Amino acid sequence: FFGYTAVMDTSLSIIVPTYNEGPNIRPLVERLTKACKDAGLTIEILIADDDSGEGTIETEKIVLELQSEEYPVRIHVRRRHEGRGLSSAVLLGFSMAKYGTILCMDADLQHLPEEVPKVAAPVLSRSAEFSIGSRNVEGGKVEGWSAHRKLISFVATALAVPLTSCTDPMSGFFCLTQEVLKRGRADLNPMGFKIALEIMVKCRPSKVQDVGITFGDRVAGESKLDMKTNILYVRQLGHLYFYKFHIFLIIFLVVALMALLYALHWLMRMF
Repeated sequence: FFGYTAVMDTSLSIIVPTYNEGPNIRPLVERLTKACKDAGLTIEILIADDDSGEGTIETEKIVLELQSEEYPVRIHVRRRHEGRGLSSAVLLGFSMAKYGTILCMDADLQHLPEEVPKVAAPVLSRSAEFSIGSRNVEGGKVEGWSAHRKLISFVATALAVPLTSCTDPMSGFFCLTQEVLKRGRADLNPMGFKIALEIMVKCRPSKVQDVGITFGDRVAGESKLDMKTNILYVRQLGHLYFYKFHIFLIIFLVVALMALLYALHWLMRMF
């Protein structure tokens, strides 16, 4: 099974957060179902949809059609009073999953459905506690990105280096178990879009396995990447740095304060 000799689990809950992704739902579900069936996996696909009005109505209609065709898909529409945002939608989907191994992927088909079994394999085989689709390892690549977007991704990834050994912490294509999620679930702050990074820092998986993936072009719909997303990422980084290194930051501040007081005392004696 993708180079792993012992597959401990063949059941997988796939969580797909959506907002105005109606045109992508049918091809996503059809391709996912085929790819996972061919790999011998039993799956459920849970669409965690943030209510977008007409877009949600279209998505619900498509899911009902797919259910009538016996595809393993269901949808939960989160109304505005229940919360907003991709990260919190993912965590809600995880809480509703019926299987112990859970995977998150985007709905825009930039995460190729055919690569789901490969990304899930390290966790299903219990060779790793967390696996993530990476563009930055052997077998990984990006299609159709401008130099500007590649630069933004490089800088964002570099800023997260002290937080995780993962080569692509920006990725939203990842897999883990409910057991690992529980370790830090109470501390998770679903801010912004980088929920994988949040989980890696706070749930402390013992081994993170990067899996080379192809990050393709968006097939339909519009990208959610904007300046607000970038600002939220910087805020998230600040929180995660303090969470992971707060003791060292406190020690640094205490030492700096002591050095300042000593310098002031020395200056007062001089004058």
